[in-house]
Amino acid sequence: MSDITLKQAKLAVSAATEKALQIDTKMDIAVVDAGANLKAFARMDGAWLGSIDIAIKKAKTARFFDMNTGDIGGLSQPGGSLFGIEHSNGGLITFPGGVPIRNSDGEVIGAIGVSGSSVENDHAVAEAGAKAVSA
Repeated sequence: MSDITLKQAKLAVSAATEKALQIDTKMDIAVVDAGANLKAFARMDGAWLGSIDIAIKKAKTARFFDMNTGDIGGLSQPGGSLFGIEHSNGGLITFPGGVPIRNSDGEVIGAIGVSGSSVENDHAVAEAGAKAVSA
């Protein structure tokens, strides 16, 4: 299994921070490695304290299942095939803002989680971070 390097994790955080600045929002940004361990983290000035844990859990959730957290959220609604999954693994976050990070070969090497704004903004910022690594 390949793993995200510190250099790649910092690149993801930097690209996500740049995107957050472009859309004028303050974010907490977490990157986990292939084992879902925290590799890099940034809390932008003024970002919500409560979003620190959410960003980390979004990154872990995206890595645990190798899919965007928003996609998991769609499956975890009442009547869905993954209903209640957010109660597993010490608590998951199943709304947008967590994105797997893939290397240039498409292999998952980690994930990024972002929190601090609307779920649409969280996803856009996380996606920018993930794309910076896979490019």
